[in-house]
Amino acid sequence: MLLLVGLGNPGSRYVGNRHNIGYMAVDEIVRRHGFGPWRGRFQGQAAEGRMSGLKLLALKPETYMNESGRSVGEALRFYKLEPEALLVFHDEIDLRFGKVKVKRGGGPGGHNGLRSIDAHIGQDYRRVRLGVGHPGHKDLVHPHVLKDFSKDEVMTVDKLIDAVAGELPKLIAGDDGAFMSRIAFLMAPPKPPPKPPPPPEATEEAPSAAPEDAETTD
Repeated sequence: MLLLVGLGNPGSRYVGNRHNIGYMAVDEIVRRHGFGPWRGRFQGQAAEGRMSGLKLLALKPETYMNESGRSVGEALRFYKLEPEALLVFHDEIDLRFGKVKVKRGGGPGGHNGLRSIDAHIGQDYRRVRLGVGHPGHKDLVHPHVLKDFSKDEVMTVDKLIDAVAGELPKLIAGDDGAFMSRIAFLMAPPKPPPKPPPPPEATEEAPSAAPEDAETTD
């Protein structure tokens, strides 16, 4: 069994925030792969599904970002799972907008949701880092992540979330490298090589006239 956790804040005022891209990813996973309905469990919303014979539980903690570990820890203890069975989808300011990286272990990198999870279960779990870009200065980080994606960004977010949900089987199989490579390709497919110029049109030259026989005089 695997636990798929999307980080975010509950409530309508946060729905479009950059900080809620983890919620968005898990919502699309549940929709795309036909999970069961959302139900209130583990201090959050949970939905069950299966993939490749493996049971999956999607979870959106409703404890607010800074207390995400309470919800995640409760779910892991209920199913008697180790941290290795956890996959967390979250916003990442240290990645360019639209980029994705998968990481196992390591510190929270200033992310309060990860910090809370670390405090409850340790650090030995996988994180799917969804790039939302950096505002340029540390004092701007808080308002940046709690602000909605702009209209220009929404199309890229939708494309990213669709790609993450579509390539989920690679994550489930533990092939993080293939997952990241495929997402990178889908987000920025290589441009086709330019078509070679057409060959110049052949022009038919009129046959040259045969030389007249030279006249001879006696």
